[in-house]
Amino acid sequence: MSSRPATSDASPAALSPARTHNLRRIGLIPFVAILFAYCTGGPFGYESMFSASGPGLGLIFLLVVPFLFAVPISLASAEMGTAMPVEGGFYRWSRAALGDFWGFQSGWWNWTGTFLMSASYGVAMADYLDAWVPLHSRFNHWVVAFLFLILVAVINILGIKLVGRLTVVLLAIMFIPIVIFIVMGLHQAHFNPFHPLLPTGRPWREAYGVGLALALWSYAGYEQLSTVIEEVENPARNFPLGLAIVVPLTIAVYMLSSIAGLAALGNWQVWETGYMVTAARLVGGARLGTSMFAASVIANFILLESTVLSVTRVPLTMAEDGYLHPMLAKVSPRFGTPVRSIVLSTAFCAALALLSVPQLIAVYAWTRMATSFLTLLSFWQMRRKFPDLPRSFRVSGGSFGVWCIIIPPTLLFAWAMINSDPSARPWGLLNLASGPVAYAWIRMRRKRSAAT
Repeated sequence: MSSRPATSDASPAALSPARTHNLRRIGLIPFVAILFAYCTGGPFGYESMFSASGPGLGLIFLLVVPFLFAVPISLASAEMGTAMPVEGGFYRWSRAALGDFWGFQSGWWNWTGTFLMSASYGVAMADYLDAWVPLHSRFNHWVVAFLFLILVAVINILGIKLVGRLTVVLLAIMFIPIVIFIVMGLHQAHFNPFHPLLPTGRPWREAYGVGLALALWSYAGYEQLSTVIEEVENPARNFPLGLAIVVPLTIAVYMLSSIAGLAALGNWQVWETGYMVTAARLVGGARLGTSMFAASVIANFILLESTVLSVTRVPLTMAEDGYLHPMLAKVSPRFGTPVRSIVLSTAFCAALALLSVPQLIAVYAWTRMATSFLTLLSFWQMRRKFPDLPRSFRVSGGSFGVWCIIIPPTLLFAWAMINSDPSARPWGLLNLASGPVAYAWIRMRRKRSAAT
């Protein structure tokens, strides 16, 4: 497999795959498992929205936000995925629709930003272990995070089929305590989970802002697994179908778990990040609490596993297009995976694992929102530039349908960035600024190479 020079404003035909014989493929069930792992993981991480925004407003966010955010992005991704089922997904969609510059930004922002995201999962695993067995030093904490990142990298190197099978098994194990908790919580329901709507004594804007930000984070990422679309059997059918399964499943998991805990306990004022484990212990005793803790660890593991799978296809395809070193365009003939891309990405993640989870997530949010916004713009431009491109799935409603897909998420992006963590804002903007700088440097090197 050799890299090819990037073309100017590549068309869908110019981005036709040239390496499918080196890639392995998975069916619908493992793809759905990986997609759920990436986009959801489990009912963990958003619990503080109930103490900050009130149980009523928090549940409304969990129910309404996906229809304004996750569903539009999923529909746009499903249409573009059937029109251009190429490895690299949203990165190559952006190149075809918006041109080389913005296509590069989409790939670069996602790849570099996900260093932060993957590092946060490694740090979170070290945090979990530290809660049970004190690690005593920051260095020991980093070693645990590093070893966890290495383990996930090895699994990804061994192939997407292993990742898919392992994710299916781990999800089946994870759902056992979650389902038991939901059943027991609803059986013990004594409180109205929607009451009160808002917390008393807190400014409305503050209550509204925290919950919405957490809901946006919980429902983000439905375009990300498009990067492995050539590694899915019958992608024109299975990619849209996978999205159609995962979005409602995610809503159900979030809503049922939250309602069960709030209705049984009524103590929404003390819910904080990770409280689902405590809620399970209060509802079902120590054994269920321990099982739910194990489920949260599994959720964190599959989140990182699927994230590494998704993001390492970005440097692979950028290298194929001539933007990164050709060595990253190599796929292992034995495993069908971009081994060098996985190793390099893991090295960057390990370096960032010295930071805390909130620091990493706050900066990463900027690149995630920017990438998703470019995906939405690509959807609009693909309709304009390539109206006759075959699409086995098409968003209905004509121009009105297109704008219904673009406007709600864009407004939510703008709100999230305006109200983002002020301390993380300069670093988020710096990461975004690195994209144009890298693009200019690569273009300059290419011109010098052509002149010699």
